Amino acid sequence: MFDTAEAKEKVKKFIIETSFVAEEKVQDNTLIFVDGIFDSMGFLSLINYIEDHFNIKAEDAELLEDNFESVNAIVNFISTKSN
Repeated sequence: MFDTAEAKEKVKKFIIETSFVAEEKVQDNTLIFVDGIFDSMGFLSLINYIEDHFNIKAEDAELLEDNFESVNAIVNFISTKSN
């Protein structure tokens, strides 16, 4: 069974450690690209992290900003792919 809270914590931790931003700047609805936390290189790192740590494969057609714009969007994407 997919644990949303655990996935959110893992994704937040990855974003914070990778981008070196303060923990309080990364909330569930923070727009990580609009707010400049991640750029295109950060996006590639994020995709690799998700695929490696959640055992899913993001298809090219799924690499849309809507799927990865925030922690909530990322966890929703992971949850959908995990089912």
